[in-house]
Amino acid sequence: MVMVFLALCLALGTVGANLFRRQILQGPTLQQRARERQSQRSRALAERRSIVDRNGELVAFDDRRLRIWAHPNNFRLMGDPPHQLRSRAEISALLAPLLPLTRRELERRMAGRVSGIRLVENLDAELARSIAQLGISGIDLEFYPYRTYPQGPAFANVVGFLDSDRRPQAGLELSQNRYLERPERNQLRQFSATGQLLPRDLAPGSFHRDELQLQLTIDGQLQRIAHQALSDALKRWKASRGAVIVMDVRDGSLLAISSAPGYDPSRFWVADPKLYREWSVEDLFEPGSTFKPINLAIALQEGAIEADSTVVDKGYLQIGGWPLFNHDRKANGTIDMAKVLQVSSNIGMVQVMSQLSADVYWQWLDALGIAATPDTDLPGAQAGMVKPRKLFTTQPIEPAVAAFGQGFSLTALKLLQLHAVIANGGRMVSPHITRGLRDAGDVAAEGQAPGRQIFDPGVTALVSDWMESVVTDGSGRAVAMPGYRIAGKTGTAQKAENGAYRDNAVIASFVAHLPVESPRFALLVVIDEPKGPHVYGSSVAAPIAARLIDQLVLLQQLPPNPTAAEAELKLEAEAGGRPADLPVAATTTNPQSIRSLTLVPNNG
Repeated sequence: MVMVFLALCLALGTVGANLFRRQILQGPTLQQRARERQSQRSRALAERRSIVDRNGELVAFDDRRLRIWAHPNNFRLMGDPPHQLRSRAEISALLAPLLPLTRRELERRMAGRVSGIRLVENLDAELARSIAQLGISGIDLEFYPYRTYPQGPAFANVVGFLDSDRRPQAGLELSQNRYLERPERNQLRQFSATGQLLPRDLAPGSFHRDELQLQLTIDGQLQRIAHQALSDALKRWKASRGAVIVMDVRDGSLLAISSAPGYDPSRFWVADPKLYREWSVEDLFEPGSTFKPINLAIALQEGAIEADSTVVDKGYLQIGGWPLFNHDRKANGTIDMAKVLQVSSNIGMVQVMSQLSADVYWQWLDALGIAATPDTDLPGAQAGMVKPRKLFTTQPIEPAVAAFGQGFSLTALKLLQLHAVIANGGRMVSPHITRGLRDAGDVAAEGQAPGRQIFDPGVTALVSDWMESVVTDGSGRAVAMPGYRIAGKTGTAQKAENGAYRDNAVIASFVAHLPVESPRFALLVVIDEPKGPHVYGSSVAAPIAARLIDQLVLLQQLPPNPTAAEAELKLEAEAGGRPADLPVAATTTNPQSIRSLTLVPNNG
């Protein structure tokens, strides 16, 4: 009995000592080892939210791509005994038919290393199933997100791109990065002995993945048309660059903003880094004659001119010892304000703005925010430049040249914003390109921002009528469309560089808004340094605007103006065309009434 008792005590003491060693002395170490075997840390893929246009069409999204790793020290096929290893040549022969590498290239990449060899990447994720069916041990498949831009160069200047390390470098990818990054984090998951996931240390919503998308105001169809029109114009006129912006004047949303030459964001490394910038938002230029309608609105608002005011244009003036001329050096005689815009009279504009004191004029340029950074969500937006108040008010030549849009500079975006003020009844709306985050498939409704009132509606309506006469009777005839009232203004400004104007270097532009009776859209076309014998806003920029207006009418289903349509019928009847008593509806639905409506397909 004693011997049995002692044996049991010894056994229990041994067990107790072992328990003490395991639980007390080795407890933390063993617990850590157990946690490592029972838990798995999931790496966040750092996926980004998609970007879609105003109609829900994809502009940028994360695709899954495949990366293949090789470990030759573990090459086996299904059913091979543990001690058997396959050669690099055997595995290369199996993989070569599926990969964009030859058998010899695969062997060369695996030579001299036993593990951790990256064979190939950027492969379609669907290829993983075919490789997995080979049953090769020692071949690892790694999936990773890859940013895809299905629209190509058409949206490059807007969206930007991610570099090879998935860091945003330009465009909305950079400026809206905080919205495009999904709130993902690494998760520590714990499993039971049977492999079931344990809810330990997992907060509610740990595995939730939102489907939000960044929605743009851009119309993808119009954006592609604008990009193609610009590319064609740059080739024809051998211009250095060009830009197109289309804005909804009711709320400042942009339907298109394109510049050329561009680049492919999926192959950004082959492009000149200068192309990454959206120059219509970042670079300044002197607007020239496209600013004349803004000046007329200022003069009307201040009471310096009336609806029936006239000026005497002798074709020449001398201000402060400086000679000023019309662009064609011709005199136009006594002309009204509509004619001033139609013939783009510099001398007429100088006489109009001379009715204002230089100080009042400068205050208006300041109030319009030319020298302020535009309130916009577009990345890189820059402020314009206006001469200092003292210089502007003491040097008579400064307000004189500003009367026809020179001597100060602004961006194309700011110029269109000011013309939107003319179109929408005098309100300053903020140009913007994003509508915010939306659930997939949810398209935001159009809004209308109130904006700050700058001009009286009667003032802007009168200036719009004068601008309409430019399209019907002046240099903007290229954009005239039967049945539609369109207001426009051409511009051909000398290009300034290092404080002096360059010879034979101009910026041709055209600005317009429509329909005049109830304006919805304004657009601006700017072509930098076109080359040729007749490089004017009317010949270079206006035809591009006409092409875009055609598409706007089609895409936005703008109805024709009944009064304008009846006038067109009457003119055709007088010319021996369509009978005068033909109903208006019979012509407005005729596709021949529109110049040329060509939809550019989405090649993405």
